[in-house]
Amino acid sequence: MYSDRIKKGLERMPNRALLYGTGLHPSHLKRNFIGIASGFNDLIPGHTNMRILERYIERGIENKGGTPFIFGVPGICDGIAMGHDGMKHSLPSRELIADIIESVTEAHALDGLILLTNCDKITPGMVMGALRVNIPTIVVTAGPMLAGHLGRKRLSLVRDTFEAVGRFRAGKINESQREKFEIEACPSCGSCQGLYTANTMACIIEAIGLSLPNCAAAPAVMSKKTRIAYESGQRIVELSEKNLKPRNFVTKKSLENAIRVDMALGGSTNTVLHLMAIAHQAGIDLDLKDFDRISKDTPHISNLRPGGEYFMEDLDIAGGIPAVLKRFVNKINDTPTVSGKSIKKIAREAEIYDEDIIRPLSKPYHKEGGIAVLFGNVSTEGCVVKQSAVDDDMLKFSGPARVFNAEEDAMTAILAKKIKKGEVIVIRYEGPAGGPGMREMLSPTSAIVGMGLHKHVALITDGRFSGGTRGPCIGHISPEASAGGLIAYINDGDIIDIDIPKRKINVAISSSEIKKREKEQKILAPKVKAGYLSRYSRMVTSASTGAVFKQV
Repeated sequence: MYSDRIKKGLERMPNRALLYGTGLHPSHLKRNFIGIASGFNDLIPGHTNMRILERYIERGIENKGGTPFIFGVPGICDGIAMGHDGMKHSLPSRELIADIIESVTEAHALDGLILLTNCDKITPGMVMGALRVNIPTIVVTAGPMLAGHLGRKRLSLVRDTFEAVGRFRAGKINESQREKFEIEACPSCGSCQGLYTANTMACIIEAIGLSLPNCAAAPAVMSKKTRIAYESGQRIVELSEKNLKPRNFVTKKSLENAIRVDMALGGSTNTVLHLMAIAHQAGIDLDLKDFDRISKDTPHISNLRPGGEYFMEDLDIAGGIPAVLKRFVNKINDTPTVSGKSIKKIAREAEIYDEDIIRPLSKPYHKEGGIAVLFGNVSTEGCVVKQSAVDDDMLKFSGPARVFNAEEDAMTAILAKKIKKGEVIVIRYEGPAGGPGMREMLSPTSAIVGMGLHKHVALITDGRFSGGTRGPCIGHISPEASAGGLIAYINDGDIIDIDIPKRKINVAISSSEIKKREKEQKILAPKVKAGYLSRYSRMVTSASTGAVFKQV
């Protein structure tokens, strides 16, 4: 046992005394020590149910003869942090979370880990930390939120609050309707109801093989979720006894499976950042071209919100991730999972209960996967768009630039109705280093949709988008503005050409004009001068490599 380092031998008498101080019985010291890294807090609706799940995980661990220890991991609710400076901290928190997992696990010589997580940067941060320490690990995602209701109409956070801001400003809903949406859109605990970043990450972590089958889609409030938590507690003791580690499961082949499921579902563009960061921690070579290669070979077969009308609870009813895998049983790699079954065995045993929620490959919603990777002079290192959430007539777009150096400035112009049809909104200096923190742009993109402009304007940024974004919104422009990327030198009126089917994004500026602007236009200094964000700005790499920390 790894934990023998803190509990065996005469010289460890003080260590054992402190462990007894926690209330342990002497028999507990003979067992594997299992850490439960819990993201519980009262701030994130996706995490408020974790106290219950902690209990069932503990029961499972004790039942199989392990000794459970809960420790806390911080988290940020992207929805609450959205639209103000708080969002600068969201992506950087991923690195903090990975550090915490590494530090607590190493300091206390744990034999295994349960990662109790759910939202946005918390899930990839925990997995990154687990890959560093590489001890047996299972991920338990706490589950999606149920749909809200207003009469028979089903509601979701993004469409009925973020996008409703634009609809209200455009006079499409009245104050009474706005207030009802606000109250009813989020009726329970859980991660937001559609295929936004939190739920996308849960789905691809299950596809990698780090969660038990059906964990990702099982709603937070269901007893099904507590049973999965209990079984995960049992199984982690078995994994720790067999010394089966995360790097046994996180391989290039399993990451390719995850990308395929992501593309089939039409998931969040943030998964590009997170999967590359996970691959980096595992020592696996993964880049943007892998995503585009798999996307071109993967039909989009499940149309959940924001692009479609289905919810995560519908995906669960239809058979969950095992049912999605069943559609691709001849395309996925046969990799091991923490359940003890291979991914293909899970796929073959699955049942598909709804042929529209999880369509056959011969009848997809789109012929290609959810995400496309574009290249051109605007983004020589690549940028990403959720093509499954773009209307067909907006897949190609050309128009004059309207340039903003901050998200807030763009949002003010959108709500003031100063954006003209046919324009390409450019939001720069919001990249990993320049923001710093690479803020999500859900507020402006949702306002655009709510005001009915998503069929008439495009948006590009060196920042990123929430999984809730829809429309021709292109993020992760790399190199970013603060690194001297061409986006820093685009001016109002420059014509930007976007061709998603051909994977092209270019601005019509001559090479001589670019050189002139590089001499005359100064790169803006970082917006934050002190604290963690300042350190993050100096340490973080490009979005095209996952926005991980430089190795120094």
